[in-house]
Amino acid sequence: MLARIFRPSKNAMQSGKAKTRLWVLSFEPGAARLSDPLMGWTQTTDTDGQVRLSFDSRDAAVAYAQRHGIPFELLPEPEAKKTIKAYADNFAFQRKQPWTH
Repeated sequence: MLARIFRPSKNAMQSGKAKTRLWVLSFEPGAARLSDPLMGWTQTTDTDGQVRLSFDSRDAAVAYAQRHGIPFELLPEPEAKKTIKAYADNFAFQRKQPWTH
């Protein structure tokens, strides 16, 4: 069973960077998901997909996978996009769209 080691990107619903400093080891799904005929929910017999281990560094996550004989794939870190904005830009004369309420 293949595991992925990655650093999660920032959630779109938050402005801070909480829970993005840690490295996560999670397993690939081992079985396909099935639809429950009564409720329509998805179900699976593979419980390894629920396991997510957090580590302080990439090296600690790799060492854990190697120590336990888990084949892994190391994903690169997501690049942070910085958008520099100033409040005064909302009222600039060169603004492309007029400022209205």
